[in-house]
Amino acid sequence: MGIEIERKYLVTGDDWRTAAHAVIPMAQGYLNDTASLDSGAQKASVRVRIQGGQAFLNMKSREIGHTRQEFDYPIPVEDARALLALCVGGLIDKRRHLVEHDGLLWEVDEFLGENAGLVVAEVELEHADQAITLPGWAGAEVTDQVRYYNLALAAHPFSRWSSAERG
Repeated sequence: MGIEIERKYLVTGDDWRTAAHAVIPMAQGYLNDTASLDSGAQKASVRVRIQGGQAFLNMKSREIGHTRQEFDYPIPVEDARALLALCVGGLIDKRRHLVEHDGLLWEVDEFLGENAGLVVAEVELEHADQAITLPGWAGAEVTDQVRYYNLALAAHPFSRWSSAERG
């Protein structure tokens, strides 16, 4: 079993672009929705992702915050395409930019489609209280804000957010 310890930040400006050393196109969707998790009927999100030429089936436990159980399994790309057609809610289309900063790998997700205009950065940590130095382009921390989770973005895309939600 894997444990994901991750913090998420809004991205300000474009300074991160010059430091990005790779870009990975991603398409993903969910086989369950936020209602099934919110009601307690299910305790994990089930995601299908195609990233570049690879595909994965992923399950992530439904804890709010920076630490969750995560299970990630490679699957054939053709299977992933078939599973994406079965997903509920919208699909997430994004470009993941990999950026090294202060010895850590940051994943800057630039959303496209209905989530265009949203850019968030995630950094995975070895332990929950690990000290990090934020890059200058890391804005407000949104780790505990469910609306920034990809599952929530599939159901309620950034383009439909009110000005208060974008707050």
